[in-house]
Amino acid sequence: MPAVALDRAVHAPAMVIDPRRPLPRRWHPTPLVVATIVLHAAALAALLVHPESWPWLLLALVANHAVLTATGLWPRSRALGPNWTRLPPAAVARGAVAITIDDGPDPDVTPRVLALLAREQVRATFFVVGEQAARHPELCRAIVSGGHAIENHSLRHPLGFALLGVAGMEREMREGQRAIEQASGATPLFFRPPAGLRSPMLEPALCRVGLQLATWTRRGFDTRERDAARVLSRLLTGLGAGDILLVHDGSAARTADGTPIILAVLPELIAAIRTTGLLPIALRDAL
Repeated sequence: MPAVALDRAVHAPAMVIDPRRPLPRRWHPTPLVVATIVLHAAALAALLVHPESWPWLLLALVANHAVLTATGLWPRSRALGPNWTRLPPAAVARGAVAITIDDGPDPDVTPRVLALLAREQVRATFFVVGEQAARHPELCRAIVSGGHAIENHSLRHPLGFALLGVAGMEREMREGQRAIEQASGATPLFFRPPAGLRSPMLEPALCRVGLQLATWTRRGFDTRERDAARVLSRLLTGLGAGDILLVHDGSAARTADGTPIILAVLPELIAAIRTTGLLPIALRDAL
């Protein structure tokens, strides 16, 4: 972003994109979670009546936890709770897609991403890390002033997020929410867990905080892939209305000449979206 434009964004009054605030909601366990609860209760009862059956009961519980673990490792799964892997039907009907950008704000990459999006007149969704937001509040304000949505990507982006209990996940979300609100003046409505990994504990925590889980339809793996063409191919293969696309301004890999992958990919990605007749929107535009 040009220095003058960034200066205006930094010193402009913080814009709240959406006046709605997340409200706690009731947790409704999915069939898989209900089956898990029933299985554990039945195993305990069987162990009290037939203690000698413990090897078989243990095997059943291990198998159950293997299924839960595999489900949690699949970011696009809905078996553990509601999950936006695509935009809702109304947004699909109008040909919308969402570009989502994770792990920032980054003082080197984010201003250049914002400048590119401004030139293209495209709105995006930034899932920011709370600690990064607190370090760079001027970038958070620039995101919001640029007309983009800013959402919650946890406070610290812990690699072991999926291993936290309900209280630990709730704390990461609430403290991340507070840091992002203080930095940007905007209230996140969506949450994306670090690396998209989660456990059955996430949905109850989301319900307490009132945030909506959003993962993606496809990602470019641009935190480790240095070939922009490969990243672009992953994002564009099968591109269609309702897709949620994931790239990164924080933790971005670099091309051979040192260019952050996102900056090499975004212009062609936006051009392809428009050529296909699709409309890039922010996630909250589809609510």
